[in-house]
Amino acid sequence: MNGETWRCNRWLHVFFAGTMLLTAVITAVGWSPWETRWPASDAIAVLVVAYVAYGHRGYDDHRAAAAFLPLVIVAALVLPAVVPSTAFVQCIVFPLVWVQSERIRTAVVLSVAVGVASGIGLQLASGPGALVTTLLIESISVIGACAMGVWISRVAGLSEERRQLVEELRATQQSLADANRSAGIASERERLARELHDTVAQNLAGIVMLTERARRDLANDRGPDLEERLTVLEESARAALEDSRALIAAGVAGATTGSLAGSLHRLAERFTRETGTPVTVDATGGPLDRDAQVVLLRVVQESLANVRAHAGADSVRVVLSHSPERVGVRVTDDGVGFDTGAPLAGHGLRGLHERLALSGGTCTITSNPGSGTVVEATLPTGPEPRLPDAVRDPVAQVTR
Repeated sequence: MNGETWRCNRWLHVFFAGTMLLTAVITAVGWSPWETRWPASDAIAVLVVAYVAYGHRGYDDHRAAAAFLPLVIVAALVLPAVVPSTAFVQCIVFPLVWVQSERIRTAVVLSVAVGVASGIGLQLASGPGALVTTLLIESISVIGACAMGVWISRVAGLSEERRQLVEELRATQQSLADANRSAGIASERERLARELHDTVAQNLAGIVMLTERARRDLANDRGPDLEERLTVLEESARAALEDSRALIAAGVAGATTGSLAGSLHRLAERFTRETGTPVTVDATGGPLDRDAQVVLLRVVQESLANVRAHAGADSVRVVLSHSPERVGVRVTDDGVGFDTGAPLAGHGLRGLHERLALSGGTCTITSNPGSGTVVEATLPTGPEPRLPDAVRDPVAQVTR
């Protein structure tokens, strides 16, 4: 028997030992001659030895129970037949039957057998005159034992079901934790992809373009233009370096100060210096929370990156607008446009839609080949779920 089973049944072991001790004392001090009492003493000794040897294993060993329970029934017959006052041994016999029986039906049958055996023993000791009393006592004993046994068995069954449910719940919680961990890893990878695209990748694209123009200026011996290109190139390289360090250090970029309007003006100025395409900014309205500023700035960044890479535009206009319910930004260019129904090839527009979806906003892109492009993004200004910390980043750094 393992330690857990012993701890669960230790009080029953104590109860068995106490009952056997009391039964032995009553048998030893009985008024009848020893010649008539020795079968009871032998029954007690056999029952105790059998319990110590293998009967206590019956709680989790069905073969031990099958060998021990017949001895219990025999003792229930012998003890009352020899010493009628020991009939109280049923107090421990009935619990042993119910604890060591695997099924309720088996326990009921064995309880009836114990009652019958004890009744026969009492009849042998008391004679026919006590038949009615014996039947009444044993009937009440068997019915009470069965009622109590069924109730306790039900309680034990419910406890086992609850234990299994708790184990299943813990397994489910572990599975959910593993799933959340996997989802968090995937979300972090997507976040890093968006941040790298919106910061480092765009800076590097600008550096490549500036390098190409500087090479042409050098080839054409345009010293003043080359100086300007190199200045902007250095600024872009420093910005890319700072963005990279910020992403590595904390997963977010730069400083925590600056307004969205100021950031948009700095972004437009830098874009104009890099590409020569004029960008007009019309930014009005009140203050915004940091999350909304980040999202809208990223929309403008991605739109200008697409203008630089694909549009071939002569001018760009950025409009920041507010209303009581929503805030939005519109980026309009007069470039070559594109087919909005075509599958998205890159990560930029897809990441833009994902970023807006995370903050509860919407994004609309209107364009046709040869007619320019309009990118419009809106966010609610009322209370909304905060962006995850992994998505939030400040505004001023990305436009430096």
